[in-house]
Amino acid sequence: MSELVFDHVTVRYGHHTAVDDVSLTVPSGQVVGLVGESGSGKSTLAATAVGLVPVTSGRVLADGKVQMVFQDPYSSLDPRMSIGGSISEAVPRGIDRRAEVARLLELVNLDPARAKALPLKLSGGQRQRVALARALAARPEVIVADEITSALDVSVQGAVLNLVRDLQRQLGLSMLFISHNLAVVRYVSDRIAVMKNGAIVEEGPAERVLADPRHPYTRELLAAAPKRHTRLEVS
Repeated sequence: MSELVFDHVTVRYGHHTAVDDVSLTVPSGQVVGLVGESGSGKSTLAATAVGLVPVTSGRVLADGKVQMVFQDPYSSLDPRMSIGGSISEAVPRGIDRRAEVARLLELVNLDPARAKALPLKLSGGQRQRVALARALAARPEVIVADEITSALDVSVQGAVLNLVRDLQRQLGLSMLFISHNLAVVRYVSDRIAVMKNGAIVEEGPAERVLADPRHPYTRELLAAAPKRHTRLEVS
């Protein structure tokens, strides 16, 4: 297991500051939910964790491998490559790739017999499961999940969130789980961080943030959270 630490991270694009002096720790074996509206800097911060966006100042520290799962699983998978082939690419050398692909597909509740299928033949929820399997193939200690349920309908969201929660617990992963929807974030998170205009305005244990939000923006997000998402807790 591994911590992921953002230490006074700032990201600027010209004169625009996308991330403003953010310090945030994802503790080993825990899920930190990062929530905020579109344009708040969440995805930019996430991208610094895997080196997709360079930091202007500050640093990102991780003890082990970090893998990212993106919002759109179709764009992150080669449409011409079978799902088994996409997963196999990420499997470390020295491991039986066929057996490992089968194991990973079973881990995300997909039939290994579908390894030869193309992404186009799968539903959005199934493609997101493949994206999770591909990320896990690299044997990471930390997963960064960026809006991975936002493009899915509510019933599919519930299944994917249950899977994410089960995988995190089973594998002992550290996870930064990003969403604009506080109702989704509160379902999987041990801690919650709230981001607005590139800065963290509130952070703490999930139970405390949800029961006693201290920042007006957190209270706005909580009031706007769809109550119907409480039904996602049904496994």
